[in-house]
Amino acid sequence: MLKKLVIFGVGLIGGSVALALKKQANAPLCVGVGRNKANLEQALALHIIDEAATDIAAALQDADMVLIAAPVAQTKSILQSIQPHLNQQTVITDAGSTKTDIVAIAKAVLGAQASQFIGGHPIAGAEKSGPSAAMADLYHGKNVVLTPTNDNSQENVNLVRQLWQTCGANVLEMSAEKHDGIFATVSHLPHLLAFALVEDIASRDNADELFQFAASGFRDFTRIAGSSPEMWRDISFANKAALLDEITSYEQALSSLKQSLKNNDADALQAAFKRASDARNQWAKDKKLSN
Repeated sequence: MLKKLVIFGVGLIGGSVALALKKQANAPLCVGVGRNKANLEQALALHIIDEAATDIAAALQDADMVLIAAPVAQTKSILQSIQPHLNQQTVITDAGSTKTDIVAIAKAVLGAQASQFIGGHPIAGAEKSGPSAAMADLYHGKNVVLTPTNDNSQENVNLVRQLWQTCGANVLEMSAEKHDGIFATVSHLPHLLAFALVEDIASRDNADELFQFAASGFRDFTRIAGSSPEMWRDISFANKAALLDEITSYEQALSSLKQSLKNNDADALQAAFKRASDARNQWAKDKKLSN
């Protein structure tokens, strides 16, 4: 049973885990660690965490699990700070959007203790960040992907699985490589496209006028461009190879549409739109989405 959880990064992701656990009868002690003192003080004031720690050795004492919920670029330095104080009973997991790089970093930094690290990625979030954005029900019905390796014990994998299930999530397992390929397609590329469109419009001389007339279609397409620039910068570089492949694939699809327009090929354009519309509507139906 989880009695003490140390969370590095008590924002939307880490804070929501703590709030979900606090709803349980035997809630663990949640200790927050972070680089931003004001955020930790806010998390304490909002009763998201029970303690805020600056001494990592003290924070890790008797810890059953460490959850790294900071931007992925910080994972290496966090693991380096943990390693000297890590005991054999403490399981480490993360909530990063890329996994191949994180698993490799864990092996490099932790050495033999890398068997205590199990990669994780909750498929949930929002455009807001910080402790005030945390929600106890953020993970209800959402998927969480774990990427265990052959070095991990089933007992430790089960402990991480139970953490997310307690938060209301559905837990799946796959390799880190498969994870990164999938999420480059359905998450990382869409974010990059949304950022690119807003950046393009914002850089134009008549940007104010263009934004004035932007309506629901623009809002829906660009919603994710309101996400954390730091976090998505880190994710883009962490999953660079797979993301570059997806950009190339998207460029080819866009080039095909462009050629149909140039050729006044209405049938080809409509056929492409129909395939996309049917696929999107089927996905929404399967997911039981409203649109």
